Amino acid sequence: MAHFDRERIPERVVHAKGAGAFGYFEVTHDITKYSKAKVFEHIGKKTPIAVRFSTVAGESGSADTVRDPRGFAVKFYTEDGNWDLVGNNTPIFFIRDPILFPSFIHSQKRNPQTHLKDPDMVWDFWSLRPESLHQVSFLFSDRGIPDGHRHMNGYGSHTFKLVNANGEAVYCKFHYKTDQGIKNLSVEDAARLSQEDPDYGIRDLFNAIATGKYPSWTFYIQVMTFNQAETFPFNPFDLTKVWPHKDYPLIPVGKLVLNRNPVNYFAEVEQIAFDPSNMPPGIEASPDKMLQGRLFAYPDTHRHRLGPNYLHIPVNCPYRARVANYQRDGPMCMQDNQGGAPNYYPNSFGAPEQQPSALEHSIQYSGEVRRFNTANDDNVTQVRAFYVNVLNEEQRKRLCENIAGHLKDAQIFIQKKAVKNFTEVHPDYGSHIQALLDKYNAEKPKNATHTFVQSGSHLAAREKANL
Repeated sequence: MAHFDRERIPERVVHAKGAGAFGYFEVTHDITKYSKAKVFEHIGKKTPIAVRFSTVAGESGSADTVRDPRGFAVKFYTEDGNWDLVGNNTPIFFIRDPILFPSFIHSQKRNPQTHLKDPDMVWDFWSLRPESLHQVSFLFSDRGIPDGHRHMNGYGSHTFKLVNANGEAVYCKFHYKTDQGIKNLSVEDAARLSQEDPDYGIRDLFNAIATGKYPSWTFYIQVMTFNQAETFPFNPFDLTKVWPHKDYPLIPVGKLVLNRNPVNYFAEVEQIAFDPSNMPPGIEASPDKMLQGRLFAYPDTHRHRLGPNYLHIPVNCPYRARVANYQRDGPMCMQDNQGGAPNYYPNSFGAPEQQPSALEHSIQYSGEVRRFNTANDDNVTQVRAFYVNVLNEEQRKRLCENIAGHLKDAQIFIQKKAVKNFTEVHPDYGSHIQALLDKYNAEKPKNATHTFVQSGSHLAAREKANL
């Protein structure tokens, strides 16, 4: 009974519902001129991997077929330690400033009074942060509800840095394109499956691997030199924007293949911990502010959820590398605690020394260091290109219907702010959504309950959001 009382551990605050699988990454193209990372060492090299797919906002018992971004995290077990590429199924994100992340997630979760999902919270935040327009447009497009986990792409999303054996560095983005082809669910099918088979994504992935239909993804990089970054028309480290493929084409690297299901879900999926700061020599962080925020937040939440020795858990252990550091003790220390080796640095007794090959690439910065409010950066140009050039007429129609169908439950003043933002992207975008909202609002019950009321403060909402 005592053990049973303690079986549950805290669920992930985001990405709680997920599926996992194992396999390998195989190099098919040489990129050693860009990176010295051992995972890319030579053509034909295979590296064991673990992958976890997930939704973002829902709890661990939520449905797999909701409209939500999908997590697509890959752990590479390399000889230089684990590399965690903690990505999503979109190349962009809702915000570019990590300090806003807790508030963003709060807005997507449950109302603090009613404990219900609240469209007022969702759309109030999005409308006050127009940098979210790109991701919101992607989310409410057809790709907002993938058909399981096998039929969606993955992206590292952030800008990273690759360093070669000569110490030369470039910036890069990672892409993994599904070899099964993109497939999405209609709104109607997604709603039906959420009732009939809420674990549809987990079931589809498990059954495919169990029957030998091993899913795979082709792995690519985009590369940008430091000089190109200096003359780029916008901030190349802005997570709300993409690098144009015509200027920075995809470079093939290898294949991700999943060929083993977890033996035990709790041990290998619930306990797996992905940490963007796990980067072996040859792969480094960039000035991407959202990435820098995640470098701290992820290991911190793992220490809370799994304990300070979460890297001792077999699925998280860098088992292909020899770990030698000065970290000791703590709850759930499951290995030899590095025996009697010195636990302080520097020392005179032959304990671990700094490895020159693992030193990070240096970079020069100049300019004023302070908080910059980027809310008014160009938030519409790439969204306009997505709306006009990427989507066809039928896809634009469904996009507007999907947005209006969700936005209709927010208060009128929030609807107006959101429509204003969509109109700035393209007049047709805003007008189509407004026309649909007018119909919904005419039919809406007059006694709808909203727990939040608009403040009488003299400060405008946008001003308050930027304080």
